[in-house]
Amino acid sequence: MVELYLSVVLDCYDGKIFGFDMGGNMRAELCRKAFENACMKESGHGMIFHSDRGSQFTSEEFRDALSLYGAIQSMSGTGRCYDNARMESFFATLKKEKLYKMKTSEIRMDDLKSVIFRYICYHNLRRIYSANGGYPPEVYRQEYFRVKNAA
Repeated sequence: MVELYLSVVLDCYDGKIFGFDMGGNMRAELCRKAFENACMKESGHGMIFHSDRGSQFTSEEFRDALSLYGAIQSMSGTGRCYDNARMESFFATLKKEKLYKMKTSEIRMDDLKSVIFRYICYHNLRRIYSANGGYPPEVYRQEYFRVKNAA
């Protein structure tokens, strides 16, 4: 059985997934690529990137990428699992709503990646998000900018 790892960059403002990458391991390169993908959509300058203290996030490779894009790294203390709750909640929802309903061990890797990609699109564009007053992340963000620009 081949394992698939997913690294995601979630914006805590509205829960939107800005960047992600998938691969066969959870090393610094995977997390760096997810961060760089997020920076393609939104400038990393001034971003506060919060993560746990996993070796991939404390690596020189990852820290150099944050520095290159002007992002600030934030990590909670050891054993502070609640600081990463929004990210853990996203993963739990992805598994509950999509992956646990499938026999993922019987699905080709490319097909599984496609399922995850489509779920992230659904999450950003259509899934009701209670923290946003019932709006999907992208709709909530667009409404914010519509009101801001109208003022």
